[in-house]
Amino acid sequence: MIYAIGDIHGQIEQLERALALVEADGGKDARIVFVGDYTDRGLNSRAVIDRLIASDATGRNWVMLRGNHDRMFTRFVRDAVIDDAAIASGKGWLHPLLGGPATLAAYGVEVPDSTVETRDADIVAALSEQARAAVPKAHLEFLESRPLMHVEDGMAFVHAGIRPGVALVEQDEEDLIWIRKGWLEDERDHGVLVVHGHTALDTPQHHGNRVNIDGGAGYGRPLVPVVFDGGQAFTLTEGGRIALNPV
Repeated sequence: MIYAIGDIHGQIEQLERALALVEADGGKDARIVFVGDYTDRGLNSRAVIDRLIASDATGRNWVMLRGNHDRMFTRFVRDAVIDDAAIASGKGWLHPLLGGPATLAAYGVEVPDSTVETRDADIVAALSEQARAAVPKAHLEFLESRPLMHVEDGMAFVHAGIRPGVALVEQDEEDLIWIRKGWLEDERDHGVLVVHGHTALDTPQHHGNRVNIDGGAGYGRPLVPVVFDGGQAFTLTEGGRIALNPV
């Protein structure tokens, strides 16, 4: 029995609620896989990372993967990088829709005008320097050391998805944390059930060959845990399990 939690995006209250639902269903030692995107958009990225690091230190039976937003955050802090070629819109990490300003604010670094995208080179450099001073080294090392994939019990857990037709061991990092086109519409059997987040929905969905567990917590919707038990999938609610059947 394995539990999975999708994109958290700085929503500490939703994380605590999801963990309580998992514990109520499977106990304190439940196996949980997190598919990444702990940061951005929500107001409490720092608290989320503190919670995950503290729980990891106690030996929790958890696997915590890396998401694209986690990588964008660490690249900004380390090297003042705000752009990624995978962002089709051309928006940078400091655009409010991507959520960088909210993450910086959680560490006490204020963007001059967090309602618009900041691209001034001097401002970007100054913000990165402030972030390097404010973000604990342990937070950066935690995010940078997260694995990109976890395979267990006939399932492959990743952040965004996989490149169809490519062996799991040959998957590229860019696809694992960014892919949508060529993946979401693919209906073939991948040899494993792929469990992923990255593409926000209103609630988790089972597509037969994959399960998208990003219920849109980054946009204010509930963080819904999913449990895989005996070949079946269920979402967890305060009222108990609800079958998550292929659509």
